[in-house]
Amino acid sequence: MPRKNSRNTKGRIIAAAWKLFYEQGFEETTIEDIVYESETSKGSFYHYFKGKDELMGTLANVFDEKYEQLMVEMDPGLDAMEKLIYVNHELFSMIDGGVSMDLLSRLLSTQLLARGEKHLLDRSRTYFKVLRQIISEGQRRGELRTDWTVNEVVNAYALWERALLYDWCLCGGEYSLVDYTDRVTPMFLESYRTSGRD
Repeated sequence: MPRKNSRNTKGRIIAAAWKLFYEQGFEETTIEDIVYESETSKGSFYHYFKGKDELMGTLANVFDEKYEQLMVEMDPGLDAMEKLIYVNHELFSMIDGGVSMDLLSRLLSTQLLARGEKHLLDRSRTYFKVLRQIISEGQRRGELRTDWTVNEVVNAYALWERALLYDWCLCGGEYSLVDYTDRVTPMFLESYRTSGRD
């Protein structure tokens, strides 16, 4: 994951940690490794995190950075369905090629067991803002049905993506996440298209 010069200290720590988790594995990565890679200090690390385990919940931040990047790179001429398919493909390509299944499984299991904050459901995340923007624009343009509210479609889409990730982890990655989602996501989204469109 590319480093940005303007990234804040917490962001640098998160990016460095996930890079190392992928390259070395979670167990083999030390806090010292993360501090060195992020060019920060132990004091900075402990200011933001109690320990390495607390970084598990920050994968959502890495995903959100990818969404911010995609919104800049995405062709504005795409319709809402094409935009949703595009962001799904790009994020899942990043996961398939840059996030170990062990780490993703840990993240998903921590979310199931969490009593407090569930990062994947945090509606203030960039992920949900991007989805709301694409879907509300699609409804305004008459591309997506309006008998469902924007939030109902966003929730269904987010549920769909979580289901794909859980199943991929549950099956031990025995199939390509990207190939599978490229085939089934357009079929799932078709039910939200305005009737009468080709």
